[in-house]
Order: sequence, then C-alpha cells, then structure tokens
Amino acid sequence: MRHQKMIIGLVLALATLTVDLTASPPGAAAAPGPTRAAADPVPAADPLPVSVPVSVPAAATGATGSATQPARLRARLPAGVPSFRGRAFDTCIAPSVDTMRRWRSSQYRAVGVYYAGRGRACKKQPHLSRSWVRSVHRMGWRVLPLYVGSQSPCVFAKNKKGVRIGRSPWSQGKREARDAVRGAKAVGFRTRSPLYLDMEAYAYRKKSCARTTLAFVRAWDREVRRFGYVPGFYSSADSGVRHMELSRRAGVRDLPSVMWFARWRTRPHLYREPSLSRYGWSPARRIHQYAGNVKERHGGRTLVIDRNLMHAPVARVR
Repeated sequence: MRHQKMIIGLVLALATLTVDLTASPPGAAAAPGPTRAAADPVPAADPLPVSVPVSVPAAATGATGSATQPARLRARLPAGVPSFRGRAFDTCIAPSVDTMRRWRSSQYRAVGVYYAGRGRACKKQPHLSRSWVRSVHRMGWRVLPLYVGSQSPCVFAKNKKGVRIGRSPWSQGKREARDAVRGAKAVGFRTRSPLYLDMEAYAYRKKSCARTTLAFVRAWDREVRRFGYVPGFYSSADSGVRHMELSRRAGVRDLPSVMWFARWRTRPHLYREPSLSRYGWSPARRIHQYAGNVKERHGGRTLVIDRNLMHAPVARVR
C-alpha cells in the first residue's frame, strides 16, 4: 500500500509539472503575423525532458510541426556578427569625441547610443553622426545601437505614455523596424549589427496589453532580420524580459536574438538572472544593466550613465 501511495504521488507531481510547463505566456495566443521564422535558423531544443510536452497553439508560436515538441531555446546568430565581453555604459546623449577619448581611462570599452526612435528621451544628439561612430570605433570603443520606438500600451513610465503602440501592432512594428534600419545606416552601422529595441517596463500580466506588445516586438524583430540586422531587446528584468522568457519557453518565434536586462542595485552578472533560464540567450547574447543614473568622472569629464556588464553583439562600423 505504501508503494502504491508513493506511485500515485509521483504521478500527481508529474501531472502538476506538466501543467506548469505547458502554460502559454501572456499575449501569446493572439500574436499575429506569418508562421515561418525569417532569417534566424531553427533554434536548438530546450534541455527539458522530452517526455514533458510544451503544448502551445500553432498560431501562438508561429511555428510549424507538432505543438507537443519541447520549447525552443537557442537561435544561432548569423556568421560575421562581432561580439564584445566586458564593461559598457550607456548615456542619454552621446558624448563628444573628446570626452570619449578621455574616458578611455575608465574600465569601459563599449558604449550604448540612442541613435533613433520616436520614444527617445534625448532626441537631439548633437555629436552622434557617421563621423562620430567611425571616430570612437577607431579609438577602440564598441558601440551598442539603441532604438527607442513605440512603447507598450501598459507602460509604467508617464513620459512614455504619449508614444504607446496603436491598434495595429504588427504593421506598426514592421514600420518602426524599417525606421530603425534607416537610422542605423545613416550613422554607419552595417548589416549584421545588433539593433536593440528599448521597451520600458510594462504590465506584462495584462493579457490584452501583452498580446499587443508581443505582436509589435515580433514584427519588429522579423523585419530587422529581413534587412540583415540582429534584433536585440532591452527591458526591465521583471517585466519585458520575463515576458520574452515566457514566450521563448512556449516556443514563440520571431523573438529577439539578444537580451539586455535591467536589474539595478545588484552585483553584475550574466547567467544568474532569475527571470531568465541560464540556457536561453546564450552564449554571447546577454547584457546586464546593473546600475542606473550614476555619475562617473574619467579624464576630467563627468557623465551620468547606466552601467552594464556584457557578452553580446556590437555594431559593425563602416
């Protein structure tokens, strides 16, 4: 009898585990768009036990084949995408060439620049140009292009509510992806460069909002890939990043190739983020923004920056 009870208990535990793993992410069920992946090859399989199915409607995943296959995890980057491992900073306005030269005395060797997008807080970039990009690249800096487009309908930040995604998220995502590519070309970022979509924190548990946001992100990713660039994604670890992880576990296609997660007031790390499986977006496809709005002074110049640890793609510069 004791053995029978143990067997029944194990069966019930496995059944519960199956239910948890087969849950669809918020917004997955109504995600629009084509059903075949664009430029990225088919990802490798999730190292979950093959006996545990991940059941998601085909319309949600954008995938072909059986809906009972294990969740997909890793998509390979195209050949020729450069990467950098080390410290990076980003700041609202790209510093002058002279400041970037002086900051060579810092620990940082990569810089994030907000090069385009209607949602940018600093739309005026007096220094950012093709010449600036070429000059800092020659100094040894690696560049992370950030695009701040339309924001989630349930974005938390008040200053982003005026640029929320509209009623046609798929077509809007494609349109803004083309804008991102045009802006990248204008300042000299070549194909096979990453373009990081900045999506500020939002209430991803709201299903309607999650559907809209996921559709926009997927469309943006697909179109960026179509033009030969690598789609990245920046958001808070506890909202946008967690939403993307749930979508990845459910087998949703057209997700970002690189994950830039913001979790402040913690030690910098790449593979201990609670919102991400250590097997997803690896290797060389993660950035951790671990501190924000801090002042640093190097070479006699002070900047207000966000601090990052990264092992991820950087721009190819003309």
